[in-house]
Amino acid sequence: MKITGSFRVAFACGPGNFPAMTSGAETSNREHWQTQARQVARRVNLAWWLETLSVPLLIAGIAGAAGLLVVRREFPHLAPWQLAAAIGGLMSVLALGCWAWAVRKFEQPAQSMVRIEAAMRLRNALSAALAGVAPWPAPVAKVDAGLRWQWSRLLVPPLGALVLFAAGLWLPISALGTNTVAPPEQPQAWKKLGSELDRLTKEEVVDEKYLEETRKKLDELKAQAEEQWFSHSSLEATDSLKKAHESEAARVERELGRAEKALGDLEKNAGSSNQAEKNRMMEEFDQALQGLQNGAMKPNPALLEQMKQLDLKDMAKLTPEQLEQMRENLKKNAEAMKAAKGEGEDWSDELLAGDGDGQGKGEGDGKGEGKDGVGKGGVDRGPGHDPSVLGAEKDKVGIGKLTGLDAKDLSRSTPGDLLELQDGQHEVDKSPSRVSQGGNTEATGKGGDRVWRDALDPAEQRALKRFFE
Repeated sequence: MKITGSFRVAFACGPGNFPAMTSGAETSNREHWQTQARQVARRVNLAWWLETLSVPLLIAGIAGAAGLLVVRREFPHLAPWQLAAAIGGLMSVLALGCWAWAVRKFEQPAQSMVRIEAAMRLRNALSAALAGVAPWPAPVAKVDAGLRWQWSRLLVPPLGALVLFAAGLWLPISALGTNTVAPPEQPQAWKKLGSELDRLTKEEVVDEKYLEETRKKLDELKAQAEEQWFSHSSLEATDSLKKAHESEAARVERELGRAEKALGDLEKNAGSSNQAEKNRMMEEFDQALQGLQNGAMKPNPALLEQMKQLDLKDMAKLTPEQLEQMRENLKKNAEAMKAAKGEGEDWSDELLAGDGDGQGKGEGDGKGEGKDGVGKGGVDRGPGHDPSVLGAEKDKVGIGKLTGLDAKDLSRSTPGDLLELQDGQHEVDKSPSRVSQGGNTEATGKGGDRVWRDALDPAEQRALKRFFE
């Protein structure tokens, strides 16, 4: 019985038979493994989707960045959030398309269960339990499906696409039409003439009619086609207009100076000069007034009217204040004319001038003691300008001594090549020269005979003798 009983127990535990389990424990074990299988299936399917999405995502990033730059250039009024929303929508469509393509490779939970039992070496326990021929194994703390994430391969495509989209959204780019080609710069003479006319208008020292006419001629030159601005005819017309204006401005300035000088002489020598001298001064003033009236450019009409009303023949009726006021007006207008022409403006003055008083770099000091800067110069204080205004002097280049190059390979020398230089002295024969005097007897030469007679033939000696006789 015991054997039989033992046999029955062993038989009951053989293949195809297992002890009965409570339904609650069996259900719990099944749900645990099925849940683990579903999680593994989700991981595998997510990996397949990301693998399918990686290449299209990079391509979309490159194309999207280029498209964003083009859209921002063509439609600058679009806000960044609108462009970002459009990119998000396109990425959503791309992700859905890649998901639909990757579904063919998705893994089911039953396949994931086989993956789990293979990785954990459960010997088909889960497959047998799923088929109902074996009980579900007890839950374990950690389920290993043999899967590992490769983060470098996983993150590079999304991050690359993100950087490309950010570049397309934020790289600075000019809107279409803002980078138009700038028109060519106008001739410098136009700018200078326009500046002088503006100064004369501001100072109100010239009749407005002349300024309007000159400005109209200048506007006609500017109204030409840009390719004609520097043509021969345009430059010739510009030069003619500029010279005419400069001539008129110089004339008005000169006549104002003559009138102011004549009034000054009259006021200064009113009591001491004779009538002839006074008449000469009054005639000088009248000539200046006539010159101011006869040109194309006329002074301020109010000043010209005051000069006409000034009666110099009756000096007794004119007060010193009136003469002084007239002189001041004339002087002021002459200085305004000079300033309008830009006289006295020299770039070298600004270049050589310092920011204030300081110690000169020459032998003399500047005005202030213990200050650095450029001095004001003077007879006993040095030149005053900064000797280093053109920059620090560069170090001199050392040339060194000339050395010869020795030719090591004489097999390649050609006729005429210098092979060697030696220092030496001439070998001079210091023995006295001797000349023959009949027969075979030799005698020491005297005077010129020692130099040339012995070296000349008879015909040359006769010719030389006739020459010196």
